[in-house]
Amino acid sequence: MISPQQIEAMIKAGLPDAQVQVQDLTGGGDHYQVTVVSSHFAGKGLVQQHQLVYGALGQAMSTEAIHALAVKTYTPEAWQATAAS
Repeated sequence: MISPQQIEAMIKAGLPDAQVQVQDLTGGGDHYQVTVVSSHFAGKGLVQQHQLVYGALGQAMSTEAIHALAVKTYTPEAWQATAAS
């Protein structure tokens, strides 16, 4: 089992400017949803953005500490546009 705080720390280690929200979807500590806002996503497609997040979580994903992960990624500009609507 991995905690939301550990997931957040791993993502921030890989994407230092990231704003991260982690939600445990089942309460079991292995099904999560993350929302990540980072300038590193600028100019990248959705798949590339998600690959950056998965890359930051590589160890947890490969050992199945995280069984399921839903990922939402935004550039800071896209996040502001979403928040404004």
